[in-house]
Amino acid sequence: MLTLDSIQTLACGGLFLLVGYMIRRRVPLLMRFSIPAPVIGGLLVALFMLACRHWGVTPIRFDTAWQQPLMIAFFTGIGFNASATLLKVGGRQILLFLALASGLAVVQNLLGIGMAKAFGLPPLFGVITGSVTLAGGPATGLAFAPLFDKAGIHGAQSVALANAMAGIVLGSIFGSPIAAMLIDRLHLRPAHAVAGANIEAPAPIETTDTGRAADPTYAGLKNLVFMLLAMGLGAWISNGLSRLGVTLPSYIGAMLVGAAIRNLDDWLDWFGLSTRGMELIGNTALSLFLVVALMNLHLWDLAGLALPLLANLAVQSILVLAFCCWPLLRLMGRDYDAAVMASGFTGFMLGTTANAVACMSSLTERYGPAPRAFLVAPVVGAFLIDFTNAIIITGFVNGWH
Repeated sequence: MLTLDSIQTLACGGLFLLVGYMIRRRVPLLMRFSIPAPVIGGLLVALFMLACRHWGVTPIRFDTAWQQPLMIAFFTGIGFNASATLLKVGGRQILLFLALASGLAVVQNLLGIGMAKAFGLPPLFGVITGSVTLAGGPATGLAFAPLFDKAGIHGAQSVALANAMAGIVLGSIFGSPIAAMLIDRLHLRPAHAVAGANIEAPAPIETTDTGRAADPTYAGLKNLVFMLLAMGLGAWISNGLSRLGVTLPSYIGAMLVGAAIRNLDDWLDWFGLSTRGMELIGNTALSLFLVVALMNLHLWDLAGLALPLLANLAVQSILVLAFCCWPLLRLMGRDYDAAVMASGFTGFMLGTTANAVACMSSLTERYGPAPRAFLVAPVVGAFLIDFTNAIIITGFVNGWH
């Protein structure tokens, strides 16, 4: 049996990440459903390991020591992008949309718990198949999986991946049709003279340190150093909270520190951090985290759980679609932009922000621009919901453990 150390495992993951991108470019269906390239590459390895297990062989053993630091780096990047400046741009609309998404995340967990009990499964199984993997997506699911494993959910990582992947597909399938139905039935059309007249997408929060900001090496190094600083300080915060008996994922402290540094920098302009730079580091860490995590995924743990997963996904999909048709559409203005937001809401509450943007883009290509929707939905889906969802999940884990 070949054993790869942590660096070799990371290199192998990077190779299959590139393979995932290559496959996605050549298979239009994968691009249409916004299936992430790390998921494609990692699943290739996981399926190969599943086949080898069927033959009674374990050809490779991976050292996933880099998995947790990469995961923490991604969520730290989420923290650095949580700028109060963005809330000022969208104002009430962003806060309302976030409140609706957070409220539905709670309902997703309650519904998941009910479905789990119906199948004789532990309540926390319903949480991991609820907002953890639907509102949260594969990254949040894999990040929380160790906590659920410790709480007695066997194969939590495999369950998280399966539910998140199915949610991505469903979000892509339902996102555009539900909004198109609302637009046609209610005769909604973009108000070109009004929509977005006073709303512009937030400009990237960039600074220009005279002399130094022109050096891309310095700018990149500065962003990386502050991210590492947030991760280090965040580890102390997370450890302190753990000693108080609060069950939290390891990234919470780093994400909070990142958000604090970002908003301090917005206020005082001390550090000159680049939003795009932090996003690049965070997204790179996410891609490597996902592919490494999936390479070591035990798909055989899903045996016997297909029916509960499918039943839960069916009910959760109905919940999200019904929520979009009435309270969300009505509260967001019952206009064309609100319908496009419903499409994005379906995308990221069942899948990821990539699904949300893809669904909204397909609608605007057909019906016309929706500037307010493209301001509100991506801001909430990309990182604000991760903050509130982490709090919601933590409450359920501590309450039902």
